[in-house]
Order: sequence, then structure tokens, then C-alpha cells
Amino acid sequence: MKKFHFLFLFLLIFVACSDNDDPIIVPKQPSASESLRDGITIISDDSLAFVLFAPGKQSVYLIGDFNNWKVSEAYKMNQEDDRFWIKIGGLEKGKEYICQYLIDNKIRVADPYASKISDPNNDKYINMEYEIYPDLITPSTKTTGLSMVVNTSPVKYSWNISDFSLQNPENMVVYEVLIRDFTEKRSIKGVQEKLDYIKNLGVNAIELMPFNEFEGNDSWGYNPSFYFATDKAYGTSNDYKAFIDACHQNGIAVIMDMVLNHSYSQSPMVTMYKNENDDNIGDNPWYNKESPNSVYSWGYDFNHESKYTQAFVDSVCSYWMKEYKVDGFRFDFTKGFTNTKGDGNAFDQARINILKRMVSEIRKRNPDAIVIFEHLADNSEEKVLSDYGIYLWGNINYNFNEVTMGWGHEMGDNKKLKGDINWASYKVRGWTKPNLVAYMESHDEERIMFKNNMYGNTNNPSYNVQELPVGLARTEAAAVILMSLPGPKMIWQFGELGYDYSINAREDGEWIKDYEDGRFRTAKKPIKWDYLEDTNRKALHDVYAKMNKLRTTNSIFSTTDYTIGIGDNFKQILLKSAEGDVCAIANFAIEPTTATVNFGKAGTWQDYFTGKTLVVNESTQEITLDPGEYYLYFSK
Repeated sequence: MKKFHFLFLFLLIFVACSDNDDPIIVPKQPSASESLRDGITIISDDSLAFVLFAPGKQSVYLIGDFNNWKVSEAYKMNQEDDRFWIKIGGLEKGKEYICQYLIDNKIRVADPYASKISDPNNDKYINMEYEIYPDLITPSTKTTGLSMVVNTSPVKYSWNISDFSLQNPENMVVYEVLIRDFTEKRSIKGVQEKLDYIKNLGVNAIELMPFNEFEGNDSWGYNPSFYFATDKAYGTSNDYKAFIDACHQNGIAVIMDMVLNHSYSQSPMVTMYKNENDDNIGDNPWYNKESPNSVYSWGYDFNHESKYTQAFVDSVCSYWMKEYKVDGFRFDFTKGFTNTKGDGNAFDQARINILKRMVSEIRKRNPDAIVIFEHLADNSEEKVLSDYGIYLWGNINYNFNEVTMGWGHEMGDNKKLKGDINWASYKVRGWTKPNLVAYMESHDEERIMFKNNMYGNTNNPSYNVQELPVGLARTEAAAVILMSLPGPKMIWQFGELGYDYSINAREDGEWIKDYEDGRFRTAKKPIKWDYLEDTNRKALHDVYAKMNKLRTTNSIFSTTDYTIGIGDNFKQILLKSAEGDVCAIANFAIEPTTATVNFGKAGTWQDYFTGKTLVVNESTQEITLDPGEYYLYFSK
């Protein structure tokens, strides 16, 4: 107690004797870093604390607007073991300051935990077309590289919905959105303005592609640099919060796409240890010196066996759930969360242990958190993860596109069946839980309708799949089959409108075959809200909307009692429940096809889309469908 009074008196004298506007350095207190978190902590309306975890470093100075970017002993951070810390006061309430850490007199970085970043190379372009970020602070000209923006009293967001959880996530319909390419405003506010459209589409979850600070302004977001800051290219931090709040008000969950497999060179955790002359990462507490994956590797590979990486991952996930109220995460390339050498496809118990530990920590903070993995590894491993309550991406793009293009039939000497979509069923995979997020399209695949238009079957002179109305109608049939299967589903933005610009198209929409090497893969794409004015595209949209609303309002689409025949051109699904049965059928051949359909029982069935009735005399009945024709029959 006497020590506290002494320090308090010392601080009062220090303040009283100060005759300028410079911030005040709070005197060192024994073991002060132990009571503070890594990063920046607001102490009061005029004071902040900074803590940097930097093993192996000799000295760290805090430099910034508040000391005119001068290196001085007054701003030398106190060292305790592997951490450096300092407290400063005398700051103006509500004013933004730009600052950096100067490490060992040569490395300048922003804090890895900073919630806002100042980027001298890219910030000047953010508001050129739209006022995406009003009153954006101008980067300092007195330093180089990325800096952190700090504030003792940032404007707080007042939440309308403080507690939200998605009902029945095992049957959710996820809408994947790239903020940059969704509206002409290319901002999170622009996405919010389309919430009525998204809600009317019947989806109940939105998955936002990465929006934490990434390199540059024009990106898919899979080149992350700061994990606690929203990227300013899409709006302010409160803009993101307002969007999430509005989603919750409309009963829609928000899933954040999170990249924790790798970082790139702008990450301060990389910069602090990277050799400036080459890519050597040095003795880095968070990253591997080289990726153990010999095939799939990007940037600098996180070492998920490191206790420091695990603590960092837990902090990242906790932060976004608490501060932004995100409902969960889609983790990118989770099969990379291992130090086991290879391509990542084989069963890996070490990786399972790492991922289960991460998910367990997430659930400690939010038991209802939605966790989705882009794993795409051995099915035996995915089953283990599914049993643990994790959702997993199920990429059925190639096989679905074979049937929509009209090429779903036996080929070659071995009569390999094309267009087999059985892998969209969690039961076929041998899973006990319906945790397979099956999809026809994601951001990573070529667009269904682009390939229909370019490569659709033209062998039937009276039925040309390359004609737009025909290709769209076949995609309707595919949507009915996909959405009839129990388990969560995902739609890539504008897939419900038959978006038909190639994934490799340029911003003007032009696709050149020589550019299939992917040089424009992540480039901006045309934004096509005018598709809604096209009758055929609107029809596809309406099929998606009806199927989505059926799935989220009718428990039969969550049944565990179902049988399927989706391996050949004539596809059928029978869902059975106490409330009634549903039978979905579709013909993906390019000529009329007859098949024996399993209705499970005799009776009168009614098609959901046309209202037509069908009398079934036995449990099975022969049905003939024209090419592209489909029905969704209800027994009640």
C-alpha cells in the first residue's frame, strides 16, 4: 500500500511539473506487464499501455505523433523477460495518434494486436470513388511502413442485438460474400443495403470472405497481415459492427472467413524476425522456418504446435466473437494446421489434436459458435472432425457441373460414371452427423453457368445446353437436388442468378483463354444486379429462394431417414418423416429419360413448384422426364 501511495504521489508531481503538451511517461511499476494483455490497453481517457511480446529482442522504443517520432530514452519500453511494455498519459481524449515500435534500432512495426492500421501506400486510394471511410487519418510522413492507430476513447458501437444464436445450424444455408465484388460501393455498407435481398433469398447465414487487415486494398483477403483490425478498404470498424447487428436483427448469422494457415511479409510477427535480404524467417515464435507441406504452401507458415501460436489463435478467435459478435468462423485451409510433412491429404492425428484444441477454446467462449473447416483431406479424418461437431466444406463443383453441362454419363473403357454427386451426402461418406456443407460453387471454383455456356453439350440439335435459358433451367434442377439433401449448404454470391463470368475474367468481364493460368483469378469482377431483370435468371433465383425457405422452415429437410439415387443422369432423393415425405427428381440427360423412382409408398403426390398432382400406385413408379425437367413432390 505504501508503494502505491508513493507511485501515485510521484505521478501527481510529474504531471504538475509538466509545462508542455507531450504525453506523460508513467513510471515503471514492478511486474506491470503481468497485469496487462499483449497489445494496446486503454487505461483512462488520457493514457494507454503498450505491451509487445518479442523474444530475443534487445530494445524497443515507442515512437509516434505524440513524441514527434523521436527516439528517446523517455520512450524506451521496459523489458521483463520476453515482453516490452510502457504506459503513457497526457493524451487527448478521442484523438487518434499514429505510432510504431522501433525494435533493436532497425525494425519498425505496428503492434500485432492493433485494431486499426495506417498504411501510407494504400490508404490514399480508399476514398477515391466512394466515401468508404470518412475522416480517415492521414498516414505520417515521418516514418516508413505500417503503423498502428491508437485512441484513448474510440467511438463505441451501441448494439441492438446483444445475444444471438442461429437455430438449427445443422440445416443452415450459407451465402458466401466477397464484399469487394458484391455491390458497386464495394463496402460493407453496400452489403448491408442488400440485406433485404439476402433475407428474401431465404439464407440464414452469411460468410464474409476475410475482412481483417490484408495487404493492399484490392484482394480476396487470403493475404492477411493484422488479425485484430478490420480492413479499412471496406469501411470503418463500426460499419462492420452495424452490418453484423443488422444481420442478427434479420435472423442471419455472420461467419467470418479466417486465415490462420499463413501470413505474408507485412505481418509484424513476420517482420520482427525476417531477414531483410531473403525469406529466412529466423527463430520465430509463431512460424515455421519452412512449410512442411511440399505441395500446398503460401506465404509464411504458422507453426500450430507452438504454444505461442496457439495462444495467439485463441486471442484472435475470442476477440472477434466478443468485440464484433461474429457467430463463428470458416477457417481457411485447415489441413495446413500441422507440422506433419506431406501434401496434407492423409489422415493426421497430430493435426486433429491441434484443431480440436482450437475448437475447444472457441466453445469455452461461445458454446454456440459455428465452426467450419475448409479441410478437404482424407474422409476418415473429416469424419472424426465432424463427430466433434465441426462443419466441413464439401466441394461438389466438378461433378455438379458435369451434369449441368450435360456430360454426366459413362465414359471410356472403364465406363467411369461422370456426374456422380453421392459425395454431397454425409451418410454416403459414413458420417454420423450432418455436418457436411455441400456446395456447387464457392469463391475458388469456376462458375457453373460459365462452363454451361462455354462447354455445354450440343449433341442434341433441339436441346443446346450452351443456350442461356437451357443452361439456367438445368442449374435450377441442380439447385433442387442439392438443396433437397439434408445437411447445411452454401451458395456463392450471384450463383442464384447464374453468374457466368469466368473466375479468370478481368474486371471488364473479358475472358481470354490464354489467361486461364489465373493471372486475373482474384481480380475484381463485374457486379451484375441487372441479372434480376432477366426472366430466366430470375426464375433460377426464385427456385433457390423457395428451396432455401423450405429448408429453414420444414423439418423434413433435416431428416436422417432418406435414400438417394444421385449417381447417374436421372437423380432422385426421398426424404421420409412422420410429418410427410418429399421426393425430388431431375433428369440431367440431354434427351428424355425413363427411370424407376422410389416414392416409398403409394398415394397422391403434389409438385411444390407447379402444383401438379401425381398418383403413385405402388412404392415405386416409372417416370419419364424431358431433359432438364425436375419436380419436388410432397406426399402432403
